[in-house]
Amino acid sequence: MENIPAPSPDKLERITAFFTNEIATGKLPGAVVLIQQHGKPVYLRCFGVQDVATGAPMTADTIFALHSMTKPITSVAAMMLIDAGKFSLADPVSKFIPDFADAKVGVSSPDDAAALKLVPANRPVTIMDLLRHTSGITYDYIGGKLIMKAYADAGLFNDKYTNKVFADRIAKLPLARQPGTLWRYGHSTDVLGRVIEIVSGQTLYQFEKQHIFDPLGMSSTKFVLESADERARMAEPLPGDTILRLAETQRRAHPEWESGGGGLVSSLHDYARFAQMLLNGGELDGKRYLGPAAFKTMTSDHVGPGSGVARDYYYFPGDGFGYGYGLAVRTDPGNARPPPPGSIGELKWDSGSGTYFGVDPSLDMIYILLEQTQNERGRIVPAFKKLVYDAFGQENSKDNGKENGKDSGKNN
Repeated sequence: MENIPAPSPDKLERITAFFTNEIATGKLPGAVVLIQQHGKPVYLRCFGVQDVATGAPMTADTIFALHSMTKPITSVAAMMLIDAGKFSLADPVSKFIPDFADAKVGVSSPDDAAALKLVPANRPVTIMDLLRHTSGITYDYIGGKLIMKAYADAGLFNDKYTNKVFADRIAKLPLARQPGTLWRYGHSTDVLGRVIEIVSGQTLYQFEKQHIFDPLGMSSTKFVLESADERARMAEPLPGDTILRLAETQRRAHPEWESGGGGLVSSLHDYARFAQMLLNGGELDGKRYLGPAAFKTMTSDHVGPGSGVARDYYYFPGDGFGYGYGLAVRTDPGNARPPPPGSIGELKWDSGSGTYFGVDPSLDMIYILLEQTQNERGRIVPAFKKLVYDAFGQENSKDNGKENGKDSGKNN
């Protein structure tokens, strides 16, 4: 393609030096990095080990817990069903999960500071709200103390829970905000996973396997590892990465929960296939997964000016970004001077386990970092992205936006 820069080999070696140092200094057990341009790898390196306990080397086949990098896949699955006319963005969630019909919003009580007052929702929570995180559903570690207490007291994670049980439980909890008024990270995509099950008549994994994983050749992407060989390929956090290790213990203890917001594991090969499909506008190898109109809708900003949506900057994608359906989308250079790296129109998401991917149409490029670290992700991910764009000579591009050191994923 004309006028699209290729990466500098010398500057790509800075990525190698960076991760080599991370491992040598004990910050990371290992990592896998891919930069792919025009459909072909221009940089692919495996660093360190997948598990310090076994010393097994990191490879391109190592399997990683995706955590919130599950969300774009679940969102594509939902958009495929919407594209096929099976349900719509405007549908109320209560059409599928009846308890949402009685949704109340929790607000602080003027009479009792320790009490949560419940007021009616101004309008129903919709499928669009689930896709763009404007449902009022939150996580139990985000929001006001009374909402967090309501979540903590609800027993969301007690005993065994399928998507049905989880969605029914969370439907009874107060919303943190009126629907459609605030972008706030939370369990919206988990509820969306349950809607996919109801509409398709399949479990979330069955639907995604049939319509996404098998056609794309994503054979290592699943909610539960099924064989000893697969389990031996699993990357593990460092022993001192206690938050992520706890999150992984909880995830693995509940194989019955196919969490659309954070439950998948995958490999570099698999996620590269998914990312390349996004770069190609919803198709790969002659098979179309999303029609052009559905793909454009999914990758357009739905929380920007005129949307009526305020932004909770806890986990928001950062300066210069808006949010589509399951993906952050770069809308402008941002306010920082000089602007950190990136391109207008880029798509991205990351996670609480340190995984990160970007899709850059202007460079016809995808880039993926797979690692398992909660402790170091906030530092490593922005540094990694800068190294990628430095290699393409975009340090001072007018199209640059701000990464902001923010990590939009979380540990579930």
